[in-house]
Amino acid sequence: MDHFELKDGELFAEDVPMRRIADEVGTPVYIYSRATLERHARVFREGLQGVAEASGREPLIAFAVKANPNLAVLRVLSREGCGADVVSGGELMRALAAGVPPEKIVFSGVGKTRAELQLGLDKQIGQFNIESREEGRELAELAAAMGLEAPACLRINPDVDAKTHEKISTGKAENKFGIPLVHAREVFDELGSLEGLNLRGVAVHIGSQLLDLEPLETAFAKVGKLVGDLRDRGHTITHVDLGGGLGVPYKDGETPPSPAEYGVMVARATSGWDVHLTFEPGRVIAGNAGVLLTRVVRVKRGGNGPPFVIVDAAMNDLARPALYGAWHDFDAVAPTGERMTANIVGPICETGDTFARDRECDALQAGELAVFRTAGAYGATMASSYNSRGFVAEVMVSGSDYAIVADRIAAAAIMDAERVPDFLSD
Repeated sequence: MDHFELKDGELFAEDVPMRRIADEVGTPVYIYSRATLERHARVFREGLQGVAEASGREPLIAFAVKANPNLAVLRVLSREGCGADVVSGGELMRALAAGVPPEKIVFSGVGKTRAELQLGLDKQIGQFNIESREEGRELAELAAAMGLEAPACLRINPDVDAKTHEKISTGKAENKFGIPLVHAREVFDELGSLEGLNLRGVAVHIGSQLLDLEPLETAFAKVGKLVGDLRDRGHTITHVDLGGGLGVPYKDGETPPSPAEYGVMVARATSGWDVHLTFEPGRVIAGNAGVLLTRVVRVKRGGNGPPFVIVDAAMNDLARPALYGAWHDFDAVAPTGERMTANIVGPICETGDTFARDRECDALQAGELAVFRTAGAYGATMASSYNSRGFVAEVMVSGSDYAIVADRIAAAAIMDAERVPDFLSD
């Protein structure tokens, strides 16, 4: 459920008409619903209640900042008790700026630099997810020099096919993430003995936009066996990070598992582990909490095919369709009931700047408003300035109020950061 609904024939974000935001902020613009973010965070936590009761420990829900790093979004989720799963020093600083307690920050990511590891130690974050033996050695060296023991989990690669898009699959043997399961025991033995490192558990994440629980349960079973093996080797295992990846419905017919169904599976899979569990949801919380509002530039008649509905949003604003062939529902802000079949495209000079082909949608004309739905995750965060376009604005709605939570950055402002060197001057 989200809070983007028709009221008297016009689309609203909570109690704010979309048309008002378009008139006052301009388009394209991302719009986030505070109420939806709060609801989804609570539903996810409630889905894990059985896990909490069975283990006697409240799990850490660390929102995957990469899904939507906007400070206002992170502040809303922090107030709901969420921590942060970060994959860069920049995301770490964003999480702290939004009010996430450092002890609730988990630093993932396959290519943490020495400076980023040092930053995590300086800020006393709650956990590092180590991706390689080399990273573990470097972290141990830095921590020991400070007289610290860095809290860490070893990320394993369980070689499980997540059955998702190949570009967002992270748990197969050919993917770059984690330690291959066959080497996990020896690497844990080595790193677990290092001064400066409190290697207290393992982590796993097999991919994003999962619509089936079976791959997750398969991966968790491998994790459970590894936990037992490591304990048999004399290691104290107190923490397991089960990652994220739960999908959301982008179109009719997609029925991802609910957080409640996920929680039942997790409770079954982790029974008897006796550990503190961490989860890293991103899309499942933020995806349906945002839309991209756009205006039709014109409708262009094609050859023998459908017309082109050209909108002012483009692939630099919402990259998922160009990158993954992803689907986003496309709805008029003031639908008339008439329908059309169209190719929905942006203004960028790339054939790839296509949001949909042969799409049945609300009939639209030049100047009318429409939204791409389910754009709250992996939307603005993946934007670029390609074709010398500026960066899209972001708005958050709270009841009958709204605020700009990220300014539109004009192309001229981006150009102001560039310099022509003296040796090119006339």
